[in-house]
Amino acid sequence: MMPEAYFNRQIQLWGRDVQQGLQDKKIAIIGAGGLGCTLAMALGTSGIGEIHIVDFDMVSNHNIHRQIAFTLEDEGKNKAKVVSSLLKRKNPFVKALAFDMHFEDFKEMGNRYDLILDATDNLPVREEIDRYAKQMKTPWIYASVEEFNGQVCFFEEANFQVFNISDHKPGGIAAPIVMHIGSLQANFALRYLAGLSVMKDKLYYLYFNDEGELITQKFGMPKV
Repeated sequence: MMPEAYFNRQIQLWGRDVQQGLQDKKIAIIGAGGLGCTLAMALGTSGIGEIHIVDFDMVSNHNIHRQIAFTLEDEGKNKAKVVSSLLKRKNPFVKALAFDMHFEDFKEMGNRYDLILDATDNLPVREEIDRYAKQMKTPWIYASVEEFNGQVCFFEEANFQVFNISDHKPGGIAAPIVMHIGSLQANFALRYLAGLSVMKDKLYYLYFNDEGELITQKFGMPKV
């Protein structure tokens, strides 16, 4: 039975039937760092029935300032397991599973999802996510953040190969821009899972200019 009191404000937004339908959805979040923590917090309490979180990495001291699911007590623990445990404490109605492994191993499990969310900071891994998603005929949402800019794209038919696939390491970063981009990514995800309209195969590029104004640019992505 749906816990109406817990999801009361969302039920006011889109009704009981839509909220009930979210319980049948299953998603994967690839990466439990800055973006992954924000996605998990936003989506893990929204009524999605099953969330799989994939990350082989351990919490480090320098992660904690921008990876909002972690505290100093979590240092040295597996990120996916910490996030999964927190989700279960915040929302007892979600099935949250942690996968302490590389994406290469995870994709061999052949799990099926309604949506895949990229929360990595690695372009070659994102290329693998794209291949896996297209093989499984599953849409996925790409996001990246660096310094004062970020980008998001809901991939369905678009060609990810337009990106320069390299082992680029992101530069400095602060927590708010990570949370901002993760929140945009989560909004796309929740709208899609709730059956609302979503702009697909368009890259959103957001940045702060020299005057501190937030600029949003949109680019159509070529199809495969």
